[in-house]
Amino acid sequence: MSHYRHHVFFCCNQRSPGEHCCAQGGAEKMYLYAKDRVKALRLTDDNRVRINRAGCLGRCEEGPCLVVYPEAVWYTYRTVSDIDEIIDQHLSGSHIVKRLQI
Repeated sequence: MSHYRHHVFFCCNQRSPGEHCCAQGGAEKMYLYAKDRVKALRLTDDNRVRINRAGCLGRCEEGPCLVVYPEAVWYTYRTVSDIDEIIDQHLSGSHIVKRLQI
C-alpha cells in the first residue's frame, strides 16, 4: 500500500534546444502552483497528497505531463484550470479527469 493516498509526479525535464520537453510547457510553474494549492487546501494533511517534481518520465511528446500514483493515471495539462480540475476532481474526489488523461 502506498504511503500517500495520491502521490503526484510532475515531469520537469529540460531537454536540449529543439527537442520537445515538459519544461517547455511550463511544468515547473505548474508543479509549484499544484504544490501550493494542495497545501492551501490542506490535502497534504495526514499524508493524503504529495506533489513531487521528477526528471524525464518518458512521455514528453504528450506533455507536459504528470502521473498520479498509486492509480498510475497519466495526465497532460496546459493551463492552471487544468491543474485545478485534476486537484479538485482526482486528488480531492478520486474521479479521473478523462479529458486530460493520456
